Amino acid sequence: MKVSTRVEYGLVALTDIVIHSDGGRSVSAPDIAQRQKISHKYLEHILLLLRQAGFITAQKGIRGGYVLAVSPEDITLSDVLNALDNNILAGLDKDEEQGDGLRSVINSLFWEKINSDLSRYTDTLKLSDFAEQCRKSSSGDWDLYVI
Repeated sequence: MKVSTRVEYGLVALTDIVIHSDGGRSVSAPDIAQRQKISHKYLEHILLLLRQAGFITAQKGIRGGYVLAVSPEDITLSDVLNALDNNILAGLDKDEEQGDGLRSVINSLFWEKINSDLSRYTDTLKLSDFAEQCRKSSSGDWDLYVI
């Protein structure tokens, strides 16, 4: 599956805000861009989409930046994916499902199963749990030695 950079960076940016906004602190776009190695200009476009979806709000001023508008426990990954690209979790078109050939069988046995599993997974995974998993995985508690 190929996911657009808008979706990838949007999920990264929102997760970064969850991880770095302890105590309601705002997280600046330049800080996100630097930490995640994302173009600041492109990130601003993605943050606008996340604001329009109601996930974050912008705070102006010297300590301005972005804060969550909704608790991460109330946001599922499917909410985020649908806000950034409503085609990711969409099922097959009815025209693609119909037919009586190998294509129809493959669509039914493979693509519909993948879409169903992905939808079920993203519907049940909360952004708070996802961010915690990311925090633990990137905490640096382990060392990798390459010889």
